[in-house]
Amino acid sequence: MAFIEQTLSTTKAYVNSRPKSERKAYGQFFTMGTGAQFMSSLFNVDLEKERLSILDAGAGSGILSSALVDQLLALGFKGIINVTCYENDPNVLPVLYSNLEEIANQVKHFEYRVIEDNFITSQPFGGFFHSEATYDLVIGNPPYKKMPMDSPEAQHMKEVCYGAPNLYFLFMAMSIQQLKEGGQLVYIIPRSWTSGAYFDRFRKWLFARTVIEHIHLFGSRDKVFNGESVLQETMIIKIRKSREKPQEIKMTYSETSDFSDISSISVPYDIIVAKNSYVYLVTSKNEIECLNSLNTLNNTLVTDGLRMKTGLVVDFRTQDVLRNDADAPNTYPLLYSQHIKNGKIIWPVGKENEYICTDHKAFLQENSNYVFVKRFTAKEERRRLQCGIYLKREHPDYKYISTQNKINYILCQEEDEAWGVYCLLNSSIYDLYYRILNGSTQVNSTEINNMPVPDKHTIVEMGKMLKGNELSTEMCDKILSAWIN
Repeated sequence: MAFIEQTLSTTKAYVNSRPKSERKAYGQFFTMGTGAQFMSSLFNVDLEKERLSILDAGAGSGILSSALVDQLLALGFKGIINVTCYENDPNVLPVLYSNLEEIANQVKHFEYRVIEDNFITSQPFGGFFHSEATYDLVIGNPPYKKMPMDSPEAQHMKEVCYGAPNLYFLFMAMSIQQLKEGGQLVYIIPRSWTSGAYFDRFRKWLFARTVIEHIHLFGSRDKVFNGESVLQETMIIKIRKSREKPQEIKMTYSETSDFSDISSISVPYDIIVAKNSYVYLVTSKNEIECLNSLNTLNNTLVTDGLRMKTGLVVDFRTQDVLRNDADAPNTYPLLYSQHIKNGKIIWPVGKENEYICTDHKAFLQENSNYVFVKRFTAKEERRRLQCGIYLKREHPDYKYISTQNKINYILCQEEDEAWGVYCLLNSSIYDLYYRILNGSTQVNSTEINNMPVPDKHTIVEMGKMLKGNELSTEMCDKILSAWIN
């Protein structure tokens, strides 16, 4: 019997014996057997080596270590397999020891040690070169757990932290530090690190030391960790500790957890790892063409003076100033995502709390021309970017308006700017671009602000072409095609 089968059997018994809430406290979600086997298959192993040193940080029950040992034996590796597992959950440690000992009893050239300590705080981090880099291969399913910015882990790894970090990328960075030059790392992690300001410091640190060789994406997040409620979009990534950039990155994709429907495409490295340090997760030639088209543009909304911001009011925290009608002074429209309808802002619509009664400036913004964009959409919805145009002249009675924080807004000085910005965001190519950039259903203003766009003059001209026409995606595509190849 393969060692992975034995380990999965003991893991299932452990999972059934422990409440999910207890495992969640450790950020503990166990890798499926097929996932562990796929991850192990991504390593390029030198079968002539006398010894392979392997790190499995956050080892859990040893699923990944077992799968990798199976893979090495199947390849015919005859040298010493030395595995170091970090695990400090006392509940799972007996299972881990039992599974590793089972391998040791059957494989003479297998050695292991388990370090029952905090993987992050128990060893130094920082700088560029490290004598403690001792591992040839690193395999990992790190804990998924957000930490306070003053936690020992965050304080220990300030070089890669911004704000309150998630343990998964701290594990990844510490693992890379301990990887030998030329060594390989395969991790299963959320894809949230690939874009946005929050992970910018980590990405720059990563790309100064490593190159990406392979990324696997999943069509459905609920099939990655069997029986677990994991809400993160997840990926498998293979990294090599090297500054020699490959020509291409292999991108694979599957809808199923057994990888039976896997598809593959090789993508030029600089398309995936862009100059802005974002990682673009493409799976088709159509997506490559999308990036090639837009990445020729040198402006952003910020450089055009059209920065997207997030709505001002968290309604459940401000119930005392919300109103159902304008029956008092200092009462202004409060706009929600529900007011975005077919490309326009329809207000009021008869919902509760469509007004805000306040003179508090933090809750108010000037009554001007805007493009509003929903911050949250369902994964199955056809479009990620859903927006509507708000024109000041349609609501002339108000000096101010307000916005609930489930919408983003872009202030436009002229109506034609608003029509033009809408034309961009409502087009097929920008919706696709954003989906490539961000796998979540939340529209992040930082990411929108960093998307390449035409200069403001072009945006205004596009707006003039759209004004008076239907606000459909097809019309926006037609107009955009005259300006972007």
